[in-house]
Amino acid sequence: MGIEGVNSRIAEIQSRIIALQTQRAGTTSASVTSAQGTFASHLQGAIASTAPTGQTYKLNSKGIPEDLAAYGNGKIPETALGRVGNTGHKLWAPAAESLNGMIEDARRDGVEIGITDSYRPYAEQVDLARRKGLYSQGGLAAKPGTSEHGWGMATDLDLNAKALSWMRKNAGNYGFVENVARESWHWAYRPPT
Repeated sequence: MGIEGVNSRIAEIQSRIIALQTQRAGTTSASVTSAQGTFASHLQGAIASTAPTGQTYKLNSKGIPEDLAAYGNGKIPETALGRVGNTGHKLWAPAAESLNGMIEDARRDGVEIGITDSYRPYAEQVDLARRKGLYSQGGLAAKPGTSEHGWGMATDLDLNAKALSWMRKNAGNYGFVENVARESWHWAYRPPT
């Protein structure tokens, strides 16, 4: 089973978890929550263990994997995206897998990392630029069609001081870099080449 097959299976399992959550009205809430928590932790372990090891990517002149660049910024198909835990957020599948592993490892170290933003389709990039202004003009948004979020290779994280310190020390081990000086929450994925 290839990585797309694994991602598809994970998506099915996550859909079942959501279905169970909506059906829990007829069962004991505490037992369902406990079972889901156990299942969720096993699922996260499975996600981390299915990450491709040693896989490298050929990057274009802008640092985007050539296969990903073929889709276009903000036009990444669902089949190329992976879920970030059970948050509803998505990234390019290799970035999502790495982020899932990083979040789980941080949790084991007693550090909670939240996520507030991930892949942005082109229309969302246009809306964000309208609402928050362009970064080049003092705002918070990249020019639509140029955003790292539009490649599914950047995430905005919810980090307290402890989590930010952990990220600065460990994120590089998972391929993530802090690359926007004014945004300590913005972390970009750099695939192995």
